[in-house]
Amino acid sequence: MSILVTGGTGYIGSHTVLKLLERGKDVVVLDNFSNSGPDALRRLEDIAGRPITFYKADILDANALSKIFGTHNVEAVVHFAGLKAVGESVGKPLEYYRNNVAGTLTLLEACRAFGVKNVVFSSSATVYGSANPTPYREDMPTGGCTNPYGRTKHIIEQMLQDLHHSDNSYNVTILRYFNPIGAHPSGKLGELPGGTPNNLMPYITQVAAGKLPKLNIFGADYDTPDGTCLRDYIHVEDLAHGHVLALENLGGCNVYNLGTGRGTSVSEIVRSFEEATGVSIPHVITDRRPGDIAVSFADTRKAQRELGFTAECGIHQMCRDSWRWQSFLSK
Repeated sequence: MSILVTGGTGYIGSHTVLKLLERGKDVVVLDNFSNSGPDALRRLEDIAGRPITFYKADILDANALSKIFGTHNVEAVVHFAGLKAVGESVGKPLEYYRNNVAGTLTLLEACRAFGVKNVVFSSSATVYGSANPTPYREDMPTGGCTNPYGRTKHIIEQMLQDLHHSDNSYNVTILRYFNPIGAHPSGKLGELPGGTPNNLMPYITQVAAGKLPKLNIFGADYDTPDGTCLRDYIHVEDLAHGHVLALENLGGCNVYNLGTGRGTSVSEIVRSFEEATGVSIPHVITDRRPGDIAVSFADTRKAQRELGFTAECGIHQMCRDSWRWQSFLSK
């Protein structure tokens, strides 16, 4: 029996593939390299110490999916594949709806055709919108998303819940995670954004490497201890472990937050990176960025109680591993 991982050479997908292989699982990876590339697959195989069953294919390609499901005895799907840049989604909404929503529909139709009824979905805290108070709980209202990317995640969540309600033999687990950072301890696998990074940590590491001149901190006048935004940063290794636990505890239709349960400010991240690496990060305070909220972090008690999930990596380790990955790229 195999686990199909869509988007399995991407940032979070690749780390999850490694965790599944460590558990002795038979893993089949599908990716179209839109957020990665052949080098990512080679590094993944190098770390794993073995070839990985891989298909370069798109989740919109029903024929390719039929071939994969027809060739392998798939027992579950871990679904990461999707476009993921918030800013880009605003400028290209149709591409995001086609790829993320229509792609997931095509994937689920293939699951139905081949009798695969176990799905773990990579969702996001963006589905909570901006109206809920923190910490975010799984039973809070969702929707009111501020961008097309978030709306695609919300729509897919509803699709999966409706599928389970129509046939409760489907086991669906939706994982809403917060701000993944860090990299594999080997330094050979991590986040590789195209162009100028949108996320904080890869921006910091590129400043540290001299690829960017300075970090812009968007606003220092929020109602937080140091005036900068607070986010729930979770190490990608912890996040990957959460997906393994979700697979091992499938049953019914469930939603879980994956985070640390605490907020860390932008200024704290900068200071922690400097302390962990010894590298100074030039930065300036600029105006607030439209759409940013002051505080966002998870209530993680449900995942702790039902999955046995607890994030173990601290901020310093996240920073050290991120810098090790950037240093590997800079060689």
